[in-house]
This record gives sequence, C-alpha cells and structure tokens, in this order.
Amino acid sequence: MKSLADRPVDPVVGVPVAHEHAALHVTGTALYTDDLVVRSQDVLHAWPVQAPHAHALVTALDPAPALRVPGVVRVLTAEDVPGVNDAGTKHDEPLFPREVMFHGHAVCWVLGESLEAARRGAEAVEVAYEPLPALVTLAEAVEAGSFQGMAPTVRRGDAEAALAAAAHRFEGEFSFGGQEHFYLETHASLATVDEGGQVFVQCSTQHPTETQEIVAHVLGLHSHEVTVQCLRMGGGFGGKEMQPHGWAAVAALGAVLTGRPVRVRLTRTQDITLSGKRHPYHARWEAAFDDGGRLQALRATVTSDGGWSLDLSEPVLARTLCHIDNAYWIPNVEVHGRIARTHKTSQTAFRGFGGPQGMLIIEDVLGRCAPLLGLDPGELRQRNFYAPGQTTPYGQPVRHAERLRAVWQQVLDRADVDRRRAEIDAFNAAHPDTRRALAVTPVKFGISFNFTAFNQAGALVHVYKDGSVLINHGGTEMGQGLHTKMRQVAATALGVPLEVVRLAPTRTDKVPNTSATAASSGADLNGGAVKNACEQIRDRLAEVAARKLNIHPDDVRFADGTVTGIGFHDAGIPFADLVRDAYFQRVSLWAAGYYRTEGLHWDSSRMQGEPFKYFSYGASVSEVEVDGFTGAYRVLRTDIVHDVGDSLSPLIDVGQIEGGFVQGLGWLTLEDLRWDESDGPARGRLTTQAASTYKLPSFSEMPEEFHVHLFERATESGVVYGSKAVGEPPLMLAFSVREALRAAVAAFGPAGRSVDLASPATPEAVFWAVQAARAGTEAGTPAPARVATA
Repeated sequence: MKSLADRPVDPVVGVPVAHEHAALHVTGTALYTDDLVVRSQDVLHAWPVQAPHAHALVTALDPAPALRVPGVVRVLTAEDVPGVNDAGTKHDEPLFPREVMFHGHAVCWVLGESLEAARRGAEAVEVAYEPLPALVTLAEAVEAGSFQGMAPTVRRGDAEAALAAAAHRFEGEFSFGGQEHFYLETHASLATVDEGGQVFVQCSTQHPTETQEIVAHVLGLHSHEVTVQCLRMGGGFGGKEMQPHGWAAVAALGAVLTGRPVRVRLTRTQDITLSGKRHPYHARWEAAFDDGGRLQALRATVTSDGGWSLDLSEPVLARTLCHIDNAYWIPNVEVHGRIARTHKTSQTAFRGFGGPQGMLIIEDVLGRCAPLLGLDPGELRQRNFYAPGQTTPYGQPVRHAERLRAVWQQVLDRADVDRRRAEIDAFNAAHPDTRRALAVTPVKFGISFNFTAFNQAGALVHVYKDGSVLINHGGTEMGQGLHTKMRQVAATALGVPLEVVRLAPTRTDKVPNTSATAASSGADLNGGAVKNACEQIRDRLAEVAARKLNIHPDDVRFADGTVTGIGFHDAGIPFADLVRDAYFQRVSLWAAGYYRTEGLHWDSSRMQGEPFKYFSYGASVSEVEVDGFTGAYRVLRTDIVHDVGDSLSPLIDVGQIEGGFVQGLGWLTLEDLRWDESDGPARGRLTTQAASTYKLPSFSEMPEEFHVHLFERATESGVVYGSKAVGEPPLMLAFSVREALRAAVAAFGPAGRSVDLASPATPEAVFWAVQAARAGTEAGTPAPARVATA
C-alpha cells in the first residue's frame, strides 16, 4: 500500500460537500429498515411479552390464549430455538429467559398478521412469575457484593507514597448518571428466508457481522447461511453495536418457523425499556498536588453499573481506566475498576465508550480542587497538561502532546477570553441574583478499538466499463457521513469526480468479518481498505495507460477523470476510455481491499500497552448564565477548536463536532434516567420512558452563539489521507458547560470554596448547589472534597 497520509494535488478529500443522502433525509424519501416492510408481502409483525418484575422466575408460560386471538399466527418461546438460546457474545443473555432480570424483560414474542393482532396476542399470553429480590441501584449492588466480569487496575508509580508526601491531599466521591441513546429510528429488523433456506436479515445494526453470527447460532446455522444488510440507520450512537442482535434473531427465527417475512420494530417505549444505555458510574478518589498545583497522585475506585449482563461492560470499563487521565500527566496512578450487576437493562456502548466517564472523573476532581488550591480552574488544568515525551499510565507515549497547548491557546484567543472575563465580572457585580461564568476544558481521546483484533477492515470496489465506480465496505451509515467520506476517498484514490462514485448498502456477503462501526474508527479502517482496493485498480490501469502514452507506469497520473503523464500538457485519456481499453485487454477492474491498523498492542490482563493509533485533541470555552431563584441556565456562547487531522470532509466533521458537543451537553446537564427504587410492585421500572419524562437537548439548549474551528496543520501520519477520527471526541468538549455551571454557582458564594455539582447538572441540581453556595456550605449527596495539608 502506498503512503496512507499523502494526498495528490487537488484531492476530492478535504472538500466541503454535503452528506450524500442529505436531500433524501430532508425530503423524507430516505428508506430505513422498517420502510422495507411495505415492499414485502405477507409480513408478520412481532410484539414482546414484557415481564412486570425487575427479578423473577418464570414458573409457567401458556401461549394458548394468544393463539385464540384473531390474527395471531405463532408465539415464539425457548422451545422453538433450534440452536443456542442466547443473544449475546458472552453467553449470558438468554433470548427467551427462564429468569427475568429486569423490569420489562421480554419472555416471549407473539407474531401476528398485524401489529395490533400481535399486541393483543401478547396481552393474552398467560405467564406466572415468582418474584425475587432485586438490586436496582448501584449502591445496593456494591453493598450486596454483586459484581460481574473483570476488575482491572491501571497502575504507575507509588500512589500511596505520593499521597502521603504531598503538600495538598484531597478526597471525595462522585456519582453520575447514564444516558439513553434516543436515536430517531428505534431498533428494527426484517427477516426473510428464500427457497434454498438462506436467511436474509435487513437490520438497523452497527455491527452486521456480529448480528449475522448471533442469528446463525440461534438458528443452528453456519454464517454463510445468513446474510445481514444494513441500508442505513436513523442514529446509533453505540446503541446498535451489540443490542440489535437478539431482535434480529427473533425476526429470523420467526421467518424460519413460518416461512413468511417477519418484522421486529420496537415502539419508543419498548426500545427504552428493553435496550441498554450509557453506564452510570460511582467513583471514590484521592488526589495529591504540590504547591505549584501539579498533580502528584490519583488513587480511585470506579464502579460501573453494568445492568443484568456483561454486554460490552468490560471493554467500556477498560476505556474508562485508559481515559481517566484525560489531558493530564499524573506521575503516580492507582485506579481500580469493577462492574456492578444490577437488575436493570444491560448497559452498553454509547458514544465515547467509557472514555467520557473516565474523563469526567478527573475533570470533576480538578474543578472541585482548584478553589481549594487558590487557582483558577483553567490555570490548574493548563499546568498539568501532558508534555512531549511523557506517557500515559498504561504506557503509551502521548504523541503530538504539544498540540494540547496549541489547541488550548487557540481557543482562548478565538473566544477572546480575557476580555469576556472582565465583562462577566462586571455583569455579576450588577446582578446579585444572576451569575455568569466561563470555563475552558481540554480533550485528549485515544482512537482505535481497545480490542486489537477489531482494528481491521475490508472493502470491495468495482469499476464498470463506463468508468463508474461502486463501493462496498464494512462500515455502516448511521447519519455520521461515513459513506460520504468513503466516496471522497475513492474519488481521490482513482482520480475521478465524486459524482461517478456510488456506495452500496453494507452487506455481510459482500465484505465479510467486519468490525463494528464504532470507536470513532469507521473512516480510519474502512477508508484504508477502500484506498487499498482503489490503488490496486489504479495500478493496473496505470500499466494500460503507460503502454498507450509510452511512459513508465510510475509517471502516470489520475486526476479529475483524466489520465495523463508527468509533463503531458497536451495529451490525456478520459478515465472511462482507459477503463474500456483495460477491459478489452482483460485487465481486472475490481479489487478487494484490506486494512489493518499497525503498531497496536495491548495486554488487557496487565492493562499495559499501546492500544490507540493516535490521540485526538480539542478544547472548548463555554459561557453560561444561571438564575439563582430557579437554577435555570442558558448557554450563552461556546467556542471549540478541535483536531481532526487533515479533514476528509470538513462540512461533515463540523457537523459531527456540533452534534457530539450537544449530545455531551445533554448527558451532563439534562438527561436524567430514573428507576423506581421503591419496594412497591413497580420496583425496578424505568420511569423515564418517553420524551415527556426524559429531557433531551433541543434548540433551546444550544449555545446562543456557537463557533467551531478545525485545528490547522494537523496531518496525522499513518492514517488515511492524514485525517483523524471525529465521532466520539467532541462529546467531551461539553465538559466546559458543566465546569462553567460550577463556576457560576461558586460566584453566588464566598471565594475559595469547592462546589460539588451533581451530574446531570439539571436546573434542580444547580438550584440546590446555588443554595449551598449562598449558605457557604457544600452541596450534593456525594461526600465533598476534603483537604489534608501535609
């Protein structure tokens, strides 16, 4: 493969183009999985029978009453499974459970001629339960010793000795909530079986290969007997990496047993009550600083709420521990992780995959300790930035660490922070019941799957005789613009206009053994594979052109649909003509491309190695205004400078940064998942089951003034066309809003006091923090930061 990072003259990558399906999205003509139902005949509709207990044994299940409901065709139960009755990769997620593990757990599925018939049939199924004690909160699980999976530790230096010798030592606790994905398209699958027994599943999934594998093992088939296609998704955010497999298996099982197409499409309430969320966490920490405010040690125990099964909780926790340093050099580290098992939905991947949780912990530590050290929080952060030559606690060199300070300074300058701080001081002096504040926070985020084997991808590229190009690759499109970027990569590699390149839907029978479109690696991995395939074809075409132009193949150039040679100003061959010539010379016009990320190694048992290809950097400045009477607040302005390397598609990248920031803002300030913790019959029920009770960010929560700038001169070697990932890192830029809220709350009280701010920092939480600040006391349920001076 030629150099990944080098770009030709006038490349198609780097040009701001609209999302390839933007027009289809805004006109409502883009098709999603559930839209395909109308194109099939005799479709059966599936509806779950959901348990009304958080923990119970199924002592009897009688489907006979449902079969008497008009329109009901079949009830799917564990006895119908020809293969393995499990929907997970850890074999701890029975598809049809005998033991209910969370409120709303589906114990069987009803197939009906209509959705209404299936719903009525589900109501008629008679199920007897034996209720069992349920652990609903993370604290209950810890007290009961209910844990699952691995308990990793990241360690460097001697944290105990550094804590004991430090000039300033603090300790505290911090609990923060999860987050519902709330993608616009709920989980959906449509399964059919052809005359040869081949199972075809259309699925809204980020991981078609894993969906294929789960469907196959439920049905007792080999993978080559199951094909999974993902046309596009109406959002995923990690929620469709592991979670779709079981519902796809239900649809496929129904199709195999009835011989008819079967559709599973969850309602919003079903989706929220059945599917996993971002992991909530609890952290207990101790931190040490010297007299200059430099971190000397961090010792912590972080506990994630994994829900009822493992799902992806282990790698999520591993990434938490690998990101608890964020942008800061901490010479002595000892962080223990563990996964609590509760009777709730199995928590799963969510944009950032545990990284946001780890980074939030250290940002909360610095935000709480800064006033106790007599330092501005921004200054404390800057003093602790990584410097070139330093390594992370797990042993990876922080390459391009100098970019942290460059990005930080650039966002300070672009946001005109010094002038605005003076204006904020003047405003606060004149408004005793309203406070404004500004905060700056950095982001350092590692890019690659922390499961090394997933860092590979394939692509299949066809060039047709008319010069048009069709691409298949292993990545899925969930609105993030991956397909748009892949078209730009292919057009650049082949030297053709963007309009002659088309993307085909992602299918397991075109590109096999794909990794999930996750970990912000979609463009890196699939872009490398697409580029590799295109270069194979281009090299063959160069041989044909060289003979025609009487030059060496290395001197052939492809640009803007014309093939010429170095120094040829008066002769060129149209790309389509060259392709036709190659066909008649029996030159292959298609290629299978492959890419694997080099330089990665990771020992998960020791939590040591270099799991990431590179780090993405960013910084944000946010200004907020808080009403002291209600706790209500506005985000007045946000400025962001973010490092995406040499952008493959600037318009797409800016959109991803804006969207990631707003989603992070939602997690940190608005989105508050609540479960019934009472001892009543509804114990364990998720009470925030709809947009009416679960607050999502909307236009009114957007910064009133919003500026996003892509960091310049940021080429990343060893990555496709010098670009960097953009999916997950921007979410953590929203830390600046949370820290600005902390600063605004502090402005209501005496200086030099630590503010404990709940997460999410809802208006209610902000109100109680303001009350505590005015009273000169600490606020919040977690223990406040305490100081011990050596």
